[in-house]
Amino acid sequence: MSQFIKIYEDKPNEAAIKKVVDVLKNGGLVIYPTDTVYGLGCDITNTKALERIAKIKGVKLEKANFSFICHDLSNLSDYVKQIDTATFKLLKRALPGPYTFILPGNNNLPKEFKKKTTVGIRIPNNAIALEIVKMLGNPIVSTSIRDDDDVIEYTTDPELIFEKWQNRVDMVIDGGYGDNMGSTIIDVSGHEPIVVREGKGSLDIL
Repeated sequence: MSQFIKIYEDKPNEAAIKKVVDVLKNGGLVIYPTDTVYGLGCDITNTKALERIAKIKGVKLEKANFSFICHDLSNLSDYVKQIDTATFKLLKRALPGPYTFILPGNNNLPKEFKKKTTVGIRIPNNAIALEIVKMLGNPIVSTSIRDDDDVIEYTTDPELIFEKWQNRVDMVIDGGYGDNMGSTIIDVSGHEPIVVREGKGSLDIL
């Protein structure tokens, strides 16, 4: 049975965050709030959990474009090749914030993603998401939960999310209403930043 847990973003309760982390460590799938839309995430180190997310999204795991949710930029060197100063300054300006940056991946990527040359990195400006990753001790792999109804592309009400997803995930966090606009995706794996998708994050940072 899926759990539904309330966590307040302005003061995330440590015991509640620990419950989420325990679910993730046991290979569970969690729907959690970010600074954009609600995300579906799992522990980056758990193959079975990664396969479950890929199955839900209807994609092959090695081809999936999932984001890595990190606590801060110090996690980057674990999965990303050395980046130049201009790129690092851009990341510092934008993060934490509603952006996904596509960066060149290194050899430490989990074996499931070894064939990928790039990786999407997110550091959302949301205390709940950041505290979960911090306590877990490594990134979570994440994807947004799209709504079947094209008009509301993203579900924003946690109770409705729980109603719809409770049979497919292990926990849904109620962190208040989510946004209905995804992150701005910027590819910085080449010589010049390329905007892949304009979302919530302003392009003024470029």
